[in-house]
Amino acid sequence: MTHTKRIVVAGGGRVGLRTARELADRGHDIVLIEKAEDRSDAAADEHVGLVLQGDATAPSILEQADLERADAIAALTDQPGTNLAVCLEAKRIDPDIRTLARTDTGTEDEYDEIADATILPHELSAATAADILSGDEVRTLASDHHDLEILEIEVTEGAPVVGHTLDEVSLPRGSLVVSDRDRTRIARADTELEAGERYVVAAESDVVEEVLMLFRG
Repeated sequence: MTHTKRIVVAGGGRVGLRTARELADRGHDIVLIEKAEDRSDAAADEHVGLVLQGDATAPSILEQADLERADAIAALTDQPGTNLAVCLEAKRIDPDIRTLARTDTGTEDEYDEIADATILPHELSAATAADILSGDEVRTLASDHHDLEILEIEVTEGAPVVGHTLDEVSLPRGSLVVSDRDRTRIARADTELEAGERYVVAAESDVVEEVLMLFRG
C-alpha cells in the first residue's frame, strides 16, 4: 500500500508541473518551487500542493519548503547546473533526503555523490519521475494518457497473490500479467507468483490500485 510522502519539486515547467500533478494524484503532499512568477501562478492554479515562488538554489527558499520534513526532492529545471546546485543544497540541509536530478547526456557521472538518482531528458516522464521519488517497488514502463499503464511490480511477502498460479488468481477485468518472474517469457496460466520477484503487468487506469493491492498487499 502506498504511504503518503512529502515531496519537493524544483521547477514548475512542463516536466516539473506534470510530475507534481502525478505525485499529487498518487496521494503525496507536494511543495513546488518555481522562480518565474507566471509559471508559479499557473502552478498555483493547478492546486497540486503548496507553491513557492523563488530560486530553489537559495537556502532561504529551501528552508521555506521545510526540507527536514520532506522525504524527497526532484530538481527538474531545464538547467543541469541549477539541478546540481539544488541537490547539493538539499543534501547540506538534510543529508538523508532522497534526491532526483534531471541531467544532460554525458553529465550523469557528475551527480554520483550528490543525487540518489538521475534522469535524462529522453527518459523523462512524469510517471517515471514519480516512481523514483515515491521509492515504491513499482515502476511505470509505459502510460498512455493514464488509460493504460504497463507496470513492473515486485511482489511483497504476504501479498494475496503469493504462492498462487495465475489461473488461481482473480485479476480484475482490464488487467493482464504479461511476463513470468524472470521477464523472459509470456506469463501462462501455470505461472506461479513468488514474493520478491518482479512481473510486468498491463492494467487499465481504473483497476491499477486493485492490481497493486493484489501484488503489494
